[in-house]
Amino acid sequence: MLMAHPAVLAKTLAQYETLRELHAEHGGEAASQRLDDVAYSLCIATGTSDVDAAVIAARHHLPGAHTRDDSLLVG
Repeated sequence: MLMAHPAVLAKTLAQYETLRELHAEHGGEAASQRLDDVAYSLCIATGTSDVDAAVIAARHHLPGAHTRDDSLLVG
């Protein structure tokens, strides 16, 4: 399976996490749409169809991730 470049994954993951925090605090229609767009991009970049799986896959493929890395744990 093709995977997005680590720099693209890192940027998209950071955008998703930031937008998710902003949406939780200041949710609005524009923020919600942007969050949906970035979540979709993250899914495409990781070859997944679920944003939670996309976050795990992105973290796993970023430099420095290890098999026992806590970023792979689902909380």
